[in-house]
Amino acid sequence: MSVLNAERIKLLSTRSPWWCALLAVALPVGLTALIASQAQIDPGDNGGSVQVTQMLASLGRAVVMVMAALSVTSEYRFGTIRSTFQAVPHRTTALLAKTVVTAIPAMLIGAVVGFGSWAVFRAINSFPGLALDSAEDWRAVAGQIVVYGITAVLALGVGILIRQTAGAVAVLLVYALLVEGLVGLIPKIGDDIQHWLPFFAADRFLGLQAGPPVDDLPLGPWGYLAYFAAVAAVVLTAGILSAQRRDA
Repeated sequence: MSVLNAERIKLLSTRSPWWCALLAVALPVGLTALIASQAQIDPGDNGGSVQVTQMLASLGRAVVMVMAALSVTSEYRFGTIRSTFQAVPHRTTALLAKTVVTAIPAMLIGAVVGFGSWAVFRAINSFPGLALDSAEDWRAVAGQIVVYGITAVLALGVGILIRQTAGAVAVLLVYALLVEGLVGLIPKIGDDIQHWLPFFAADRFLGLQAGPPVDDLPLGPWGYLAYFAAVAAVVLTAGILSAQRRDA
C-alpha cells in the first residue's frame, strides 16, 4: 500500500498528468458538442445511434497514452527511477504499482469521456435513438472506462520498453493514429491482419469500428476486449522483464 501511495503522489504532484487529463476530456467532449450542433441525422433512422456519440473518444485515448508513457519515461529522463528501485528493490512490485496508479485515472477519464460525450450529444440532439436502451449502447459508452484503462497499461508498457519520452510518444501515436488504418490497405491480407490489431479490437468491443459484421470476424465483442487486454498484458510484461535486466 505504501508503494501505491508513493506512486500516487509522484503522479499527481506534477502538472503533466493534470493537463493531459484535461485535454483528454476536452478534446472528445468539446468536438462532439461541435459536431452534434451541426449533425443532420435522419429521423427515419430513429435519430442515429449511441455509437455516433463516441466516434471521437479515440482522441482522448491518444492523450491518455501520452499521459501513461510520460508517467514512466519522465522518471528515466530525470533519473528518479533509480530512487524508486532503491526504495523498492523488487522492480516488478514498483512497476505494477505504477501501472495501477496510472490505469485508475485513465479509467476515470474514460468514464467522463464516454458519458460526457453521450450527454452532450443528446442534450443538443435529443433523438430517441440516443437513449441507452440496450447492452450494445451501454457497452459503447461505459465500455470506454475499461478501454481507457487497458490503453494506459499498454502505453505504460511501451514507455518502460523505450524509456525515452519522444520515442515512446511517437511510437504510440503513429501506430494508433496512422499505422492501424494503413494496414487495411495492404492488398489481399490487409483486412485479415487488421482484424488482429489491438485498437481495432478495442473499437470492435465498443461497436465503433466500421467493417464487416461481427459474425464475420474471428472474435465477438467480449472476445476482442479479452484480446486487447492480453496484448496490453504482454507488452507490460515485456517492459517489466526489460526493466529487470537493464540498468536504471
